[in-house]
Amino acid sequence: MMYGSTHSKIDLAIEYQAQVPALRPSIRARRANITVKFQDLYGFTVEGNVDDVNVLNEVREKVREQGRVWWSLEASKGVNWYLQTQLNSTLKSSLKFSVLVNAITLKRLIRKGIPPSLRPKVWFSLSGAAKKKSTVPESYYNDLTGAVEDKVTPATKQIDQDLPRTFPGHPWLDTPEGHSALRRVLVGYSFRDSDVGYCQGLNYVAALLLLVMKTEEDAFWMLAVLLEDVLVNDCYTYNLSGCHVEQRVFKDLLTKKCPRIAAHLEAMEFDVSLVSTEWFLCLFSKSLPSETTLRVWDVLFYEGGKVLFNVALAIFKMNEEELLMTHHVGDVINIIHRTTRHLFDPDELLTVAFDKIGFMTTTTISKERKKQESAVLAELDQRLRRLNSVNEDDK
Repeated sequence: MMYGSTHSKIDLAIEYQAQVPALRPSIRARRANITVKFQDLYGFTVEGNVDDVNVLNEVREKVREQGRVWWSLEASKGVNWYLQTQLNSTLKSSLKFSVLVNAITLKRLIRKGIPPSLRPKVWFSLSGAAKKKSTVPESYYNDLTGAVEDKVTPATKQIDQDLPRTFPGHPWLDTPEGHSALRRVLVGYSFRDSDVGYCQGLNYVAALLLLVMKTEEDAFWMLAVLLEDVLVNDCYTYNLSGCHVEQRVFKDLLTKKCPRIAAHLEAMEFDVSLVSTEWFLCLFSKSLPSETTLRVWDVLFYEGGKVLFNVALAIFKMNEEELLMTHHVGDVINIIHRTTRHLFDPDELLTVAFDKIGFMTTTTISKERKKQESAVLAELDQRLRRLNSVNEDDK
């Protein structure tokens, strides 16, 4: 799975076609509609029925079509045409039409999905990871991982415990080689940013980045740009204050965008963070099929963290009628888990996320966050004081 060589466009096209096989359930499975197991594009074993297999085959045909569109644009506009899409103040003032067209085209294309073979270089360029990497010496990653290899910290201890729990059974990740690569990325970052160190959930994110980016170093820089630029601050710090803020923002957005669901769940005293906390910490990597997760990440790395709210809201919206019929907390959790596990069609999810939920600007999300930040920090401070008081009484 891991390689770092440069491919020609022809090599990439051949590799890309080979990555998208048609799934063929056995005759027995087709007749009986029983549960079947199969591997997805990234090596994960997936369980589903024949309907799921048919959906995946349709999705993969769409991926092929998208690949042809991307290759055609590379042929007509140039290999790195998508880099000429940043509408800075100079370009806005000059009203350069070709740049505007490229920007609109790229946004639409990304929402329809980046072909697997192009995903590493498109992510690396558009997310800002390439720019971030260019600010340090070329040997930065190797020097960092070499310098901290034998050091022991609370973060490294937790990482070592989590390695075998990270996608167990995966043919590459769950091997000594896979564990070592994942460890180097996570330990390296824990020393790069001591405020974050390591937080459970990052192991799943880094593991999926490794599978997509192919090299440890590129996965490391994607993790860095994700935590430092794409996501809100303090999501993964020791008190998870940023994550607490995001959960409150999500609850408010659910009330505004899906009022019937929000009112019903509130009447049941169901806390949406029971399911959504993992979504935001793992960026859906533990909840959605990997190919659907990566379609979400395509948009995340281009449009920013607001995308997570759209997707989370969409999952609830897709189940609105069924959720309104529930009477028990366990039923809500079962419906959500069943839905996410079988969301093999990314277009179904993203259509709801962007067309039915409605457009949310970064400014809108920022305002919501500011409303919640002071309340969360006050609450965390109160908890800390209570804890210190208990510790003083025990002395």
